[in-house]
Amino acid sequence: MTPDQMHVLKEMHLAPYMYLATALIGKSRVAGGNMFRHQLDTMTILLDYAYIDSILLKAAIIHDLIEDIPEYNRNVILSVDHESHKVYELVLEVSRRPDENKPEFLTRIKEHGSEKAKILKCADRISNMISLGFVTDPGFIARYTEETAVYVLPIAEQIDMNMHFELECLVESRRKLLSTNNISKR
Repeated sequence: MTPDQMHVLKEMHLAPYMYLATALIGKSRVAGGNMFRHQLDTMTILLDYAYIDSILLKAAIIHDLIEDIPEYNRNVILSVDHESHKVYELVLEVSRRPDENKPEFLTRIKEHGSEKAKILKCADRISNMISLGFVTDPGFIARYTEETAVYVLPIAEQIDMNMHFELECLVESRRKLLSTNNISKR
């Protein structure tokens, strides 16, 4: 990390967004753990790929908040800091709308999403694909892996070839797991 990047991170106030994300502590995940940890994991994946954009990192910390807690008071998000409106807009962009099925949602991001939305979706999916290693439902693993191959790999190819490579490796490892163990895709 360069001194300039370190300075940008030093000036970023992520703690208020982390506090908001604690509302997700009680929301469990198929892979175990809770949604709060997933939010922070998504942010660390962005840092791992050297994304230090404050809006992107802040949105990563709360990216599932509105989707998983629909009654959450959006005014709380909007009052956090001078960037909260942009953070909120990005969170909305990567949130599945009530009238969308999963393929429609992912297609919307792939075809109409901003660059930040695509980057955030890829980091989110990397976190989710890693978590699949702890899922015991082969049908879920198969569906999620194929959904990643069809919808998310093309997004990653558009925005970050390193993320694309990691996702491609995760897709192949999950496919290998399913075929090696001769697990039914149900």
